[in-house]
Amino acid sequence: MAGGPSTPELVAAVGEAGGLGHLAAGYKTVDDVRDQIERTRALSDRPFGVNVFVPSVMERSRDEADVAAYRRSLQPLAATLEVELPQPRWDDTDSYDAKIDLLEELVVDTVSFTFGCPGAEVVRRLRAVGSQVVVTVTDADEALAAVREGADALCVQGSQAGGHRGTHRVDSIPNDLSYVDLLREVRTVTTVPLIAAGGIASADDVRRAIGLGAAAVQVGTAFLLCPEAGTSAAHRAGLVEPALDRTVVTRAFSGRPARGLRNALVDAHDAHAPSVFPAVDQVTKPLRAAAAALEDFHQVSLWAGTRWQHVEEQPAADVVRALAP
Repeated sequence: MAGGPSTPELVAAVGEAGGLGHLAAGYKTVDDVRDQIERTRALSDRPFGVNVFVPSVMERSRDEADVAAYRRSLQPLAATLEVELPQPRWDDTDSYDAKIDLLEELVVDTVSFTFGCPGAEVVRRLRAVGSQVVVTVTDADEALAAVREGADALCVQGSQAGGHRGTHRVDSIPNDLSYVDLLREVRTVTTVPLIAAGGIASADDVRRAIGLGAAAVQVGTAFLLCPEAGTSAAHRAGLVEPALDRTVVTRAFSGRPARGLRNALVDAHDAHAPSVFPAVDQVTKPLRAAAAALEDFHQVSLWAGTRWQHVEEQPAADVVRALAP
């Protein structure tokens, strides 16, 4: 869970309860990732992993005009929040290569990838030092590509998942397959272990996934209100706000499709948000930060899966125990 919720404290608590927690490397500097790995190891000796964003290719000549138009549409809100909107950094790779070097050095149990396949050479390097490699997929074609590159397992992300859809292309229109349908589809093309994700909120859901052949499940939304999570105050407030009564998939905050609670910014800007990541994310970052500082849940990304109403404020260990089949 990039953007704040995933913390060393949460990962350690999940591990101590018998789960496999993951730190989020996305949006962090290499030094921050190193610090979080070291802090997690100081808190627990249980296995854990790190999730990495595969860089998205942006074509400035193709995308610049669309991003500029979107930036202009956000200027009134920026003026209200008294922030400046930055120009996109077209060469931004989220320090991907340096993060792979770091993970080759520090060696965590699992390295998972979102937004694409890392490439056979990266898989080889990580496996050579003892890490297992997991790739998030949203359809059978992505699954085949990941298996060809040597992935040890696949995170099969259904449409009910909160946060970013793991589509390998930025401009892909996400399908509406549940993890149930997707498990069946992906199993027809590969025999590698599958991890079910998206809309899993109870022990019954876990039993169902395992019964369909999943080796494990991946859960995010259920942990957002845990005291160990780094979920912002605005995000926490939004999750329990009765007026926010549905989730939608939107590109308004980052340029990539992501599921979250429908709020004012989504209503105002989703229709004209371009499919350009991470440029849109860069442009909206000051808006989101200013709104979060004001604890204004109307203007921040409130990532959540479709089962968010099942989320309770409780320790992470209790969440893990409640999910045990």
